[in-house]
Amino acid sequence: MDITELKPITNFIATLPPFDKLSDSLIHHCCQSISVVYYGKNDQFVHVDTNPPQLYIVRTGAFEITTQHGELIDRMSDGQYFGFSGMLSGEKVVNKIRILEDGLVYQLPLAAFNHLRANNQLFDQFFNKAFAKRIRNQEELLSNNINTGRISSLRSTTLISIDSHSTIQQAAVLMSENRVSSLAIINNKQLIGVITDRDLRERVLAKGLTGTTLVNQVMTDSPTTIAKHALIFEAMLLMSEKNIHHLPVMENNRAISMLTNTDIMSQQSSQPLFLIGQINRQNNTSDLVNISKKLPNLLQNLISNDAKAQEIGQILTLVTDALTKRLIGIAQQQLGAAPMKFCWLAFGSQARQDQAAGADQDNALLLEYETNSTSAKYFKQLSELVCNGLDRCGFPYCPGNIMAQNPQWRCSLKQWQAQFSQWIDSPQPQALLNSSIFFDIRPIYGDTILFEKLQHDILKQTQQNDIFLAALTRNAIQRIPPLGFFRNFVIERDGREVKGIDLKHKGLALINDISRIYALAYGIPEVNSKRRLTALMAIKGINQQGIKNLIDAAEIIGHKRLVNQGVQYKQGVPLSNYLLPDSLTPLSQHHLKEAFKVIHDSQSGIKLSFLRQF
Repeated sequence: MDITELKPITNFIATLPPFDKLSDSLIHHCCQSISVVYYGKNDQFVHVDTNPPQLYIVRTGAFEITTQHGELIDRMSDGQYFGFSGMLSGEKVVNKIRILEDGLVYQLPLAAFNHLRANNQLFDQFFNKAFAKRIRNQEELLSNNINTGRISSLRSTTLISIDSHSTIQQAAVLMSENRVSSLAIINNKQLIGVITDRDLRERVLAKGLTGTTLVNQVMTDSPTTIAKHALIFEAMLLMSEKNIHHLPVMENNRAISMLTNTDIMSQQSSQPLFLIGQINRQNNTSDLVNISKKLPNLLQNLISNDAKAQEIGQILTLVTDALTKRLIGIAQQQLGAAPMKFCWLAFGSQARQDQAAGADQDNALLLEYETNSTSAKYFKQLSELVCNGLDRCGFPYCPGNIMAQNPQWRCSLKQWQAQFSQWIDSPQPQALLNSSIFFDIRPIYGDTILFEKLQHDILKQTQQNDIFLAALTRNAIQRIPPLGFFRNFVIERDGREVKGIDLKHKGLALINDISRIYALAYGIPEVNSKRRLTALMAIKGINQQGIKNLIDAAEIIGHKRLVNQGVQYKQGVPLSNYLLPDSLTPLSQHHLKEAFKVIHDSQSGIKLSFLRQF
């Protein structure tokens, strides 16, 4: 480069720490070695692993560093660096550099970088400290904590297996010899089942079967499994949902170990597990109320560890589910056994597993039959005990009275089916707007067969139901993201008070609306918005990139909402969904605007898909 070309580079480099500590001659030597590269967002990634080692200096644009498994390590914009970790360690680069927005990057070769380190101690110390900080961040990210720790980091029980044609006696001997509480059932190197010590008690001894009974007669076939690199909390969630204590760990479609509750409980950092364990041991509501006071601290710990919004929502919901189940158990200790089968249902954020701080309760009862005077009294008392208990535990009563203690929402299966049919067949706009929360529904406790029958009936009626889907879409596009002309934020005000951007109702709720419409249109049984959208990508004709963008937008907005609530909590002010844009860095503002634009584009998409013929 000639002097004219070098001048803008030199002027920029000279302002950056630690380059601002270099002599003019060293800066000149540095800039002569620099090459300028343009990276477009469509390229997705900077392929650091395939390039010669060099320091990447961001002139313009935005980038983020993630682990090979996708966990965020750092974000960079103008004047920041990446690539130095591999240069200092000499090890192969495994982290990924994702391109968030188009940009120019200055690349300084390894030889020039080392020359600057050798000739300026402050320059060398700067990058050594940056490298140490990056290592600490990555170690914290991959440590054994509940929000980011992975199953691969746990010492799972060694996989002991037996084939399905062996006898129960042979299985029991094998479990005893290896001191394990379960066996994997493997035929032709494929996992086909699991047998546990509880199975031996309940399915063999309790049934009077002999030791000659074959394993395949009592095993759990097609068992629930989890991938080696899944998060610890995902395993915890699966175990809780399926009420199981043994989980085969898979790698390349092969079982490699057996994860148990004990394996997870041994991790002292798994705070939610201990909280749930405490909840399950309580026998009165007052003690549950005391335990629930730990929830704000749990949320703060998760936020401070930079957990993903999706993960935080699932962890908080898991604790709420545990509280609900225990309150029902305590109520039944007082009232006795239920007079008929029932299922406790959750709606809204608890159903979607995306709860945040201050979530109110939305629930109902699904009953096997219509009640008589005796059963009506029982379920009235049960629901009041549980709803009152949840309110005392920090989950306030629903302002719209969508709770099981409201007799309107204690219905038999036939009554619920009739109610949903009315909403679906006669979709009046206001009635449908008020009832949309009911279409995010999940069983929490009781007979799940009742729920499955209800959900099957709902999806059967909503699939390809053009009139219903059109009405749902009209309601969904009434609210729009808070972006005005020139893509400036639209700030909400209450009189003279500036409230900010409503991240919930003008952001996350719109994504929930979009994912709900698609799920009901295509018969997707998932309730969690991310899972709904992920399932949608398998459907032919769907814009996969648009769906991926919507998933990313939900994470960006959700994370901003949680971090903002964390700040509000520390300041001792009431928690809200409002965020003041001025509290964000320019890069964060840019990300948030992009996320809102994705929602706007997705609203246009559902309008085109479901309102085209109306």
